[in-house]
Amino acid sequence: MTQFESDYFQKFKFSPNQITRYFDGALRDLEIARKDKFSEVRFTYSYQALIKAGITLIAKTGQVRVKSTTGHHVKILENMSEILQNSDIMAIGNAMRMKRNYDFYGGGESISEKEADDYLKFVEKVFQMVQKQLR
Repeated sequence: MTQFESDYFQKFKFSPNQITRYFDGALRDLEIARKDKFSEVRFTYSYQALIKAGITLIAKTGQVRVKSTTGHHVKILENMSEILQNSDIMAIGNAMRMKRNYDFYGGGESISEKEADDYLKFVEKVFQMVQKQLR
């Protein structure tokens, strides 16, 4: 059973409409990632879509809301990985998070076309798993 730590999550009763809106936001970011020609944009929106899909899954499964606090993306990835029983989500999602953080705080990170495409394909596979759980 997935544990939602109170430092990162708080109990909340979501309506079906709220869950749908969360997932629609994740899909919107995924579509931007799919359509943009710049690898950095594809990467950034792929990562955002992954995190938003995780927030949606956690809201639906755990009826908890994610708190915006230091380390919350790691917790989203951990819980998403556990719910979907797929350790790649934590490993690859965390690699994406670290690349994103290095780009923000470490002076920039160049994302190759291949990396952006590989990450996008990974996120698309995770979306399929999330959609199955949301049904």
